[in-house]
Formats: sequence, structure tokens, C-alpha cells
Amino acid sequence: QVQLVESGGGSVQAGGSLRLSCAASGRTFSSYATGWFRQAPGKEREFVAAISRTFSSTVYADYADSVKGRFTISRDNAKNTVYLQMNSLKPEDTAVYYCAAEATTSWGVPRFKDPHQYSYWGQGTQVTVSS
Repeated sequence: QVQLVESGGGSVQAGGSLRLSCAASGRTFSSYATGWFRQAPGKEREFVAAISRTFSSTVYADYADSVKGRFTISRDNAKNTVYLQMNSLKPEDTAVYYCAAEATTSWGVPRFKDPHQYSYWGQGTQVTVSS
């Protein structure tokens, strides 16, 4: 069982930055693929970024086209934490952001763009970007 707790959300003006954190319980977090998703009012939950489990210090990441070049996902297995650094924020980035995790033996990231691939979810953190 893994518990995920997001933090770091808040309100920021367009062009600003925020760093979200997803802290996980458990001793084997390095073997979990982790993703960030977001949901705006009246919209479906959408993929933002995902990072693979760690193999010999190597990880792979993938991003939604809408955030490529602006957002960076990373992980610190010693702290059982995954981060989402968000730069050049836009009003359309406003949403509740969720992290999700799934144990895996695979390096593959593409399937982890699908929210149905995840068993564990955090409670979400609000990000509001004003123009």
C-alpha cells in the first residue's frame, strides 16, 4: 500500500513558477512509475507528465504537448518524493493537480499516460494562474 500526499500548489500570476511535490510512503518507491495529472472544472482529468521507475539511477520521462518545455518531472528516491517544476505558467494551467503511482517492472513510460494504469492517487493540490 502506498500513500501519496501532494503539496506546493497555490496562486501565481501568468509567467510565474511553482514546484509541486508528491511524497510517498513505503520503502520501494523507486520501483513505482509516477505521474502527474490535472483536472480543471468541468473537464476530464488529463495527463501532464510521467516518470519511470528507477533502474541503476536511470529514469525516463514524458510530457503532455501542452507542457513540454515548461514543466519538468523529477524524482528523489531517497526522499520518496516526485516533483513537478512548473515554469512559465499560463491561466490554462489552472487545475487541481494529482499525483499517481503504480508499481512496475517496466522502464516504459507511454502506458503511464493513461490514468487507469495507476492504483494509487493523492488527494490533489490546487494550482491557480491569473492573467
